Amino acid sequence: QVQLVESGGGLVQAGGSLRLSCAASGLTFSTYTMGWFRQAPGKEREFVTCLTWSGAPITYLDSVKGRFTISRDNAKSTVYLQMNSLTPEDTGIYYCAARRQYTTDRYDASTSYSYWGQGAEVTVSS
Repeated sequence: QVQLVESGGGLVQAGGSLRLSCAASGLTFSTYTMGWFRQAPGKEREFVTCLTWSGAPITYLDSVKGRFTISRDNAKSTVYLQMNSLTPEDTGIYYCAARRQYTTDRYDASTSYSYWGQGAEVTVSS
């Protein structure tokens, strides 16, 4: 049974930092592209970033470029999202997701990810 468990969310003031973690189990982690999505209140889920199975970051959402960094530790089957210089617009539920190797759909398409975590809530106060 595949499980993705996010942690590290919370309440932070604008300008602060958080690091989200997503621990995976039940899959061969090193062969999956791992992505982060987020959903703000009243908005659709949006792609934030992803990291291929080989460790190559694909892209970042424009609004987080230069502030967020994705990384992974295959030995720990964990993917991270370091978020710096947070703004209230970053508030939302953050989801990690796993995408099978050789999937051909767009990396930013949520439908191309096979497994999802339950989400971690991030609240940035002004």
